[in-house]
Amino acid sequence: MQLHQIIKSEGRKSQRIGRGGKRGSFSGRGIKGQRSRAGRRIRPAERDLIMRIPKKRGFRNKPVSDRAFILNLEDLAAAKPSLEALDFAVSPETLRKIRLVPSGYRGEVKILSRGEMDFSVKLQGLKVSKGAKAKIEKAGGKVAE
Repeated sequence: MQLHQIIKSEGRKSQRIGRGGKRGSFSGRGIKGQRSRAGRRIRPAERDLIMRIPKKRGFRNKPVSDRAFILNLEDLAAAKPSLEALDFAVSPETLRKIRLVPSGYRGEVKILSRGEMDFSVKLQGLKVSKGAKAKIEKAGGKVAE
């Protein structure tokens, strides 16, 4: 048998990939796999990232952070004049008002014990560490959760 005598056997046809164009036999699709086939459709796994993209003005579905915004007692002491002007309890909203917490932040706020307190303050709706709670109560303040 010589090479010119070989006859192609009947059987499965090879798959035609990447016809047309000037990009060679695979037309820039690679060789095998889902991305090289016709009609491929990959469902986007980043669905929640797509949902977060603002489409119009008034973007409302910002993710709420699961990490608390950290404030120390020294930050509260620095804002003493603003806090003393408030006769009512200090809450996350009042901290946003006096700009200790960014206005767009919607997560929880936690007070840590770095620094000293020399005035009494009533905290409400805030997370407070054990050390900070002891220092606040020692200064005559209250912590309501």
